[in-house]
Amino acid sequence: MFTRTLLILAAASLSTHPVQASDVHGSAAKISIVFDQPLPNVPGKSMKGVLVEYGPGGSSAAHIHPKSAFIYATVLSGAIKSKVNDGPEKVYKAGENFAELPGDRHGVSANASKTKPASLLAVFVVDSDEENLVTDIDH
Repeated sequence: MFTRTLLILAAASLSTHPVQASDVHGSAAKISIVFDQPLPNVPGKSMKGVLVEYGPGGSSAAHIHPKSAFIYATVLSGAIKSKVNDGPEKVYKAGENFAELPGDRHGVSANASKTKPASLLAVFVVDSDEENLVTDIDH
């Protein structure tokens, strides 16, 4: 199942159309590339916006992003549980944000609610030729 999710996320990084990815709990996470633009003043870098929508109880597998990626995430609706590296697991509510540095391990990314949906916008600054934005990792 992790391989399937990885392939869907990789396909999403090449498309601006929404895709569905099954998460580890069996509910769907909708992942959409909503913005992809080369940075004109930073040759070789692009900004990519990824909208992640979790159904109630939805989550993503533990993962890393490309070594070139700096990520700024803002919770748009609901509440998102997140754990980066060895830091504490935190719940971010709508309007709150967090960052991931190149090489960070995102061990937990999940909807904090079992009854309401949640969404976040992750903005990547990444090498322009990077095609795979997410790599699942084993615990």
